[in-house]
Amino acid sequence: MPTIFILFGLRFMFYSDDHEPIHIHVIKGKGRNVKKAKFNIYPAISLVENDGLKLQELKLAESAIKDNKEIIISRWVSFFNNND
Repeated sequence: MPTIFILFGLRFMFYSDDHEPIHIHVIKGKGRNVKKAKFNIYPAISLVENDGLKLQELKLAESAIKDNKEIIISRWVSFFNNND
């Protein structure tokens, strides 16, 4: 589970067996208290699903994704091109 970055308790990551389109999982908490969301990155940033994150956390996550879109895409491409 490669973690791209952590911001204000939100972990931005993808799974090692993930699939296209390019997307990122946002995780908060652990165990029974875990809350998560999934955002597509490409072709456009969009919320795909939300399981417990508050609106404010979703807005923060989306903003962080917009600010780091190129890094996320680069890490995705690098990881999955090296693990084929």
